[in-house]
Amino acid sequence: MLRLRSGVAFLALLGCGESVTDTPTHIENTTQNGWTISPIGGLNRFFECLEDEGVALVSAHRGGAYPGYPENALESMAAVMSDTPAIMEVDVATSSDGVLYLMHDDTLDRTTTGSGDVSDVAWREVRKLRLEDKNNKKTSFTPTRFDKALAWAHSRTILQIDFKRSTRYEDVIDEIYRQGAEDRVILIAYSIGAAKKLHRLAPDAMISLSLDTQSALNKAVAAGIPDNRILGFTGNEDPRPRLFSILNGRNVEVIFGTLGGRQSIDQDIAQSGYDALYGEIAAQGADIIATDRPREAHLALAEAGRGIEDGDCGVSFTFAGAT
Repeated sequence: MLRLRSGVAFLALLGCGESVTDTPTHIENTTQNGWTISPIGGLNRFFECLEDEGVALVSAHRGGAYPGYPENALESMAAVMSDTPAIMEVDVATSSDGVLYLMHDDTLDRTTTGSGDVSDVAWREVRKLRLEDKNNKKTSFTPTRFDKALAWAHSRTILQIDFKRSTRYEDVIDEIYRQGAEDRVILIAYSIGAAKKLHRLAPDAMISLSLDTQSALNKAVAAGIPDNRILGFTGNEDPRPRLFSILNGRNVEVIFGTLGGRQSIDQDIAQSGYDALYGEIAAQGADIIATDRPREAHLALAEAGRGIEDGDCGVSFTFAGAT
């Protein structure tokens, strides 16, 4: 694990005073204000533009949960986008009657007021549940259907999609194509076999593939996946600047994870107060930082001169109250 230095002032959170009782009307309001990521010319050109600008982007793990705002909730994503430009990583599960919705676990117990296996409960029952935040506090929010999340993300942000065990690739990709969102999503694969299948089903989509060596990239390309369709997830232990350089040299954007629960780099940074480490990771060649602390990470990137700004590469910010 990365050794951290201390002694740097903690960067303040923005927008943490929002009420947990906000209704869906709040979603409509926040989609009119805050940050918008609307790639010009497709994702490949968008990421090339970011690299040319020398800036990095954050990916909000499970939609950017924080106290009062549960993971994988549309309201949480909207709240993050109100003050932070971020890709939204979400998990897609399937109910017993075939409805796609956002849920990380195989069971409903940890994050909702319900219980039981995800694949055993029908959507008509799931939709009645309330989501709980990471402190096990019940919120007013209900589970989000995937089609609704995808529609919300249109001209708003990029969804990075993790497929859960209950979910078929084909069903998710059918919805992506139905909404014409194939160049506004990143599909997550944990093996070359999975990436090959995803590329066959959705050749226009980009794929986040776990890569730990140049050889792994070569094998993926040999399997028929073009390197300009791949983003390389390089783990969440120690940054590897040499690997970052190799991947960037092959037109493969680098994702590095600071996420991971109690033993994560995110937690080490939070405990030490040394948020500047996010900027140092970007300086080593990470194009996207996958994090449980999207606000703090973006602020630290901005402090380091590596944060995305209004007007960069199709990214824009609208002030609250503007018309």
